[in-house]
Amino acid sequence: MTGRITGRTRIIAHLGVPTESFRAPMIYNPWFEAAGVDVVVVPMGCEAADFPVFLAHVARLRNFAGALITMPHKVMAAALVDTAAPAVLACGACNAVRQGADGGLVGDMFDGAGFVRGMERRGHAAKGARALVVGAGGVGSAIAASLAQAGAAALGLHDVDTARAEALADRLRRQFPGTEVSTGSNDPAGWPVVVNATPLGMGPRDPLPVATDRIAPGTFVGEVVLADDTPLLAAARARGCPTQAGTEMLFEQIPAYLDFFGLPSTDADTLRRLARLSG
Repeated sequence: MTGRITGRTRIIAHLGVPTESFRAPMIYNPWFEAAGVDVVVVPMGCEAADFPVFLAHVARLRNFAGALITMPHKVMAAALVDTAAPAVLACGACNAVRQGADGGLVGDMFDGAGFVRGMERRGHAAKGARALVVGAGGVGSAIAASLAQAGAAALGLHDVDTARAEALADRLRRQFPGTEVSTGSNDPAGWPVVVNATPLGMGPRDPLPVATDRIAPGTFVGEVVLADDTPLLAAARARGCPTQAGTEMLFEQIPAYLDFFGLPSTDADTLRRLARLSG
């Protein structure tokens, strides 16, 4: 992208509501401009009732490069694609759509890929890992699926909604039989990787998602709350644990999206340097 939109510009539709909270355009578009890629991410405030019809029509545009799917459409998108990646089948949600070679819609899920990429870039292999994931909602499901897809040996799942955790465990066992999956406990003791995939940490008075005095020094502790620091991460560092903030997961997943859309890719550091999040 050259800083202006022309008749040749392709669009990535960013579908969800409310659009006021979207950060993706302020990360993708500066990268496209710097790299000379004639693509632009456009926020589109599509209501849930309109989403099935709107997605089908926007994907038929001649200059459609793909779609980013965010709340509240991720679960519905999983049911609308013609071809779903293993992560979509495992977590029951989809946050990226493109056209396949046959014109059908292909869907994938990258919320978890960002977490795994960041973890591995910090020297912690997902293959063979044993990880506790607290929270079995959309992002927790995606992280668990990405860890399993990367070859995690064992996953522990905990959610206040036990039925949701059990349903996720069943899907993971079907899609990734090589990964041992258990449910029920949020005790971090004995888990070399601990992930908070709940909203706990967004508010200053929130309880901690796990008992931090049960986290062993050296445990890799990751967070999905979109902040550079949280009480969980501060407590983990105090115990000698390496950590990963939720904002890092956001930047780490974008190269995976770019690969999925068949666009020139980059790394999280470059994206962070170019981003205009205050705009």
